Amino acid sequence: MIPLALDLNDLFLFSQVVQRQGFSAAARSLGLPKSRLSRRVSLLEERLGARLLQRNARNLRLTDAGQATLARCRSMLDAADEAVQQAQQQYARPQGRVRISMPKAFGRFVVAPLLPAFLARYPQVDVELFISDRDVDPLADGLDLTVRVTDTPPPGMAGRPLLPVRQLLCASPHYLAMHGRPAHPRDLAQHQCLYLAEHEADKRWQLQRGKEQLTVAVTGRYATNHSELRLEGVLAHLGIAPLPHFTAQAALDAGQIETVLDDWEFTTAYRGMAWLLYPPNRYLPPKVRVLIDYLADALADHTTPMTR
Repeated sequence: MIPLALDLNDLFLFSQVVQRQGFSAAARSLGLPKSRLSRRVSLLEERLGARLLQRNARNLRLTDAGQATLARCRSMLDAADEAVQQAQQQYARPQGRVRISMPKAFGRFVVAPLLPAFLARYPQVDVELFISDRDVDPLADGLDLTVRVTDTPPPGMAGRPLLPVRQLLCASPHYLAMHGRPAHPRDLAQHQCLYLAEHEADKRWQLQRGKEQLTVAVTGRYATNHSELRLEGVLAHLGIAPLPHFTAQAALDAGQIETVLDDWEFTTAYRGMAWLLYPPNRYLPPKVRVLIDYLADALADHTTPMTR
């Protein structure tokens, strides 16, 4: 039971401090003095009998109690928002700002090209697109939508499948003319290979053909964890690289690069279905719903992986 003396507005203020990642940014967003905001959060901690935030000069960190309180807090705020949306949705026009996060290459090659037409169709909806290859926390980061490439969407999230992601092994025609085309995954050990270099295991490429699986130790003079930079390396004839199919597509169509080992599948963590994820609210704000529907419809022709 919530103590009678507890002001529910303080829960909202606390959530804004977390979403904006600090008292100063939250105070500016809310139009409140920072000192007043700090007092309200301290009062909330006092009345709950638990510290919610660990404060230092540089940043804030949620305590375990803070994590639990934030989750409940957001649930209450979402419930209040749902009540308003349910009453207004029949008449409301999509308007407001939608915050969406996704992996870098997927945002650059798949989603960003679709957004100008969306913004033209919905002039009262603004989009904040964040690209990051780290797994984000939609709750803590204040996001409406996230894209994650996975075969198993995380529990507690609703989602729409957007696009199967497949990795292709690619090289330039010039490189293949100079060094030969690998006929079997074992041949990769004799080639220059552009790998990710984030972990030692990135030098051990795993490939699969039916039930047959192989691991090949590769080497190369150039490594980068960004697929667009690997594509540039391939175009510069530096070797063979794994590329998401949407990163490679334009260069493949132009004949600038070719795929190798077409009957083998390159298996990494960055493969599977790209899911558009959002909180499982029954009544999504119209601004979020139209973006979900727009992206799902725009990518509906890509319901199966690209064939080579």
